[in-house]
Amino acid sequence: MLNNYFILFLKGLAMGAVNKIPGVSGGTVAFVTGIYEDLLNSIKKINFKSIKILLSKGFKAFYYEINGKFLAVLFSGVIASFFSVSLILDRLIQNYEIYVFGMFFGMILGSFYVIYYQLEKINHKTFIGISIGLTIGLLISLSNSFEVSNSNLVIFLCGMIAISGMILPGLSGSYLLLLMGNYTLIMVDSVNALYFTLSEIISFNFEFMNDPQRLYLLKVLFLFTIGSISGLVFLSNVLSTLLKKHRDITISIIVGFIAGSLLGVWPWKNEDVYGNQTLFFPDFSSTETWTTLFFLFIGILFVVLLERMANKH
Repeated sequence: MLNNYFILFLKGLAMGAVNKIPGVSGGTVAFVTGIYEDLLNSIKKINFKSIKILLSKGFKAFYYEINGKFLAVLFSGVIASFFSVSLILDRLIQNYEIYVFGMFFGMILGSFYVIYYQLEKINHKTFIGISIGLTIGLLISLSNSFEVSNSNLVIFLCGMIAISGMILPGLSGSYLLLLMGNYTLIMVDSVNALYFTLSEIISFNFEFMNDPQRLYLLKVLFLFTIGSISGLVFLSNVLSTLLKKHRDITISIIVGFIAGSLLGVWPWKNEDVYGNQTLFFPDFSSTETWTTLFFLFIGILFVVLLERMANKH
């Protein structure tokens, strides 16, 4: 039992880490590792009924109603990743970006092996669903950045939008924040402000309370978090219902999303000083290309073996 919860914690670490990276979806990790529907169904139970149980029967009954142990372990991993795995991943991307994205690209390719068995049948409806998902995924991947304001409402909406990457496989919440021009403010500056603030509180240093910029960043993170929680509950309810009533068409759209997201993690790309990226085909005479292909293969192998182990278990 403890081993199962440790594995679930690791899945949370992976979800949190990749969800911080533009172009990669934490929802894809949940889908590939077999916890996607459990995640949706558990979050879906956070509603008026469960709140009523909390008020009338207490926290223990509420915790049981919403599958609290599952959510607590998983999101402990997600939160821990922001102060551990994601920091390591940031460093790896800075120094070995092409290899890291090569492995991510392979993992997404490998996920199609998993998804194939999720679809009960392939027909004209699922083909249309895949086409719709692919089109939307490509449009998002090829979109140019657009600037939005930093008002309280916009930050709240950013939270709702960004959490989509945790729920919708193939749709990167961090990439959407990048397009909106708020990625650095929320995912870097605000997270760092929280880290420094917690460190100072532990040291009984409260000077940050006189720092307007620090307080502003903490407010941004608070509004973003409230928006994320709201979006998480709303999206999980919608998707859980769709999976229950229209499973094949919903999964086929998810397949399209994931396929469309491949452009976002294409390893071979150049970036100019303005942050604009151009993709190119690899040079097969280069050692770097073959090393990247090796990591790509490792990514595919990892996902396929993970799925086979899960099925065997």
